[in-house]
Amino acid sequence: MIRFRLKELIADLEFRENRRVTLEEISSSTGIHRTTLSKIANQKGYNTTTDVLDKLCEYFSVPLEAIAQRFTDVS
Repeated sequence: MIRFRLKELIADLEFRENRRVTLEEISSSTGIHRTTLSKIANQKGYNTTTDVLDKLCEYFSVPLEAIAQRFTDVS
């Protein structure tokens, strides 16, 4: 399963810049709909496009593996 790290990236940016970062701000800067950002952040197993991932990489100035990571269920 792919896990998106959007919440962690937002928290890191807030810490670095000592300010609140909202999904609305990210939406305005990237052109990604706020609902899509909310689903990426909160909906387990959400499926998105490579265009959205590319825009998030650009916004946060990070490589793709910082946005999404694959993990296996260890049961």
